[in-house]
Amino acid sequence: MPTVAFHTLGCKVNHYETEAIWQLFQHAGYEKTDFEARSDVYVINTCTVTNTGDKKSRQVIRRAIRKNPDAVICVTGCYAQTSPAEVMAIPGVDIVVGTQDRVKMLDYIEQFKQERQPINGVGNIMKSRVYEELDVPAFTDRTRASLKIQEGCNNFCTFCIIPWARGLMRSRDPKEVLRQAKQLVDAGYKEIVLTGIHTGGYGEDLKDYSLARLLEDLEHVDGLKRIRISSIEASQLTDEVISVIGRSKKVVRHLHIPLQSGSNSVLKRMRRKYTMEFFGERLERLKEVLPGLAVTSDVIVGFPGETEEEFQETFEFIAKHKFSELHVFPYSKRTGTPAARMEDQVDEQVKNERVHRLIELSNQLAKEYASQFEGEVLEMIPEEREKENPESGVFIGYTDNYLKVRFKGDDQLIGELIKVKITKAGYPYNEGEFVRVLDHEELKEVVNG
Repeated sequence: MPTVAFHTLGCKVNHYETEAIWQLFQHAGYEKTDFEARSDVYVINTCTVTNTGDKKSRQVIRRAIRKNPDAVICVTGCYAQTSPAEVMAIPGVDIVVGTQDRVKMLDYIEQFKQERQPINGVGNIMKSRVYEELDVPAFTDRTRASLKIQEGCNNFCTFCIIPWARGLMRSRDPKEVLRQAKQLVDAGYKEIVLTGIHTGGYGEDLKDYSLARLLEDLEHVDGLKRIRISSIEASQLTDEVISVIGRSKKVVRHLHIPLQSGSNSVLKRMRRKYTMEFFGERLERLKEVLPGLAVTSDVIVGFPGETEEEFQETFEFIAKHKFSELHVFPYSKRTGTPAARMEDQVDEQVKNERVHRLIELSNQLAKEYASQFEGEVLEMIPEEREKENPESGVFIGYTDNYLKVRFKGDDQLIGELIKVKITKAGYPYNEGEFVRVLDHEELKEVVNG
């Protein structure tokens, strides 16, 4: 049996697509081996979101070539899409495929074996108008399944290269989304994470269909217990979407809404499509409909020209709206984006100091958010044994509102929907106590009740 090994850099969408590419290889009779082992084929799924992403991608490609100089080396993903010539120039790279036409990879391998000539299969992504169907019936990780619903982005924020790596917005056919949701539930998953490059933009390119409609249709998928939206822009939280989420029995009390900055002047330089007033108003509306909602967010600190006042505005906005956790990134120049060419680049030391201030605020807000639930019984899905001490019988998982909980249990509970009591709130972990498994009768009551 020929062997294939995978290495994925970057985001959840890449991880999803690697699983899909593995399905193709599996059907063609390949066996999967560890990336650190000697393999006949290596597939490196690359990232290009930052210059560091490019650099890491190149390092991993070289590592594969050293492992087995006779192997077929296939490079795919975002870095392959934006810089195919750079990738082809690495001695030992045989096949380059971008962020589309992944289904052709196996044909390219056969072609390469015959002709022994490197193949550049990267096309012009900006011309792609159709969502590429890639099936993932099950995942290596068995508790949370991702379901990719869209591809590409039309926003062209000044710091971001992704539209050039992924092309413009295209939504997956709703019938395919629902078919795959059923397939994942049949494979035993209780929770599905809707994911994409610009997930909340789903349906913007479809006639008479929208994200709100999709959420309503997913509500009727039997056996599906939880729906999580991986990320959604404030502008996509329409009144209709908010009311669907409010009525839903399945959409969890957690939304990731990227903020990037809490200052209108910085948002304008970033070419983000909202103001702070609008973002704040959407948050208030959401929290009316969903009391106890956890809102996590991304923030870029030290964007070109960011003054102390602008940073302070961001800090105060976050403190006022009580986000439950932040991902804080110091701005890093991405070659080829407008922001990399802007004057007034912020000093590294100033950036780092601001990053630390925001991380401290995030830790404090996370503790405050968790403390509201001390003594409460919440639903959670245990994901794994605690890695540091696997013998302890301590398991870890997330509640519907994204609190990370440690509790004593056993292996049968992994992937099940259970009730836990939060005995001690904290961050990054909350301590919990197992109450019971939600059995099917109770679930019926929850759904119909």
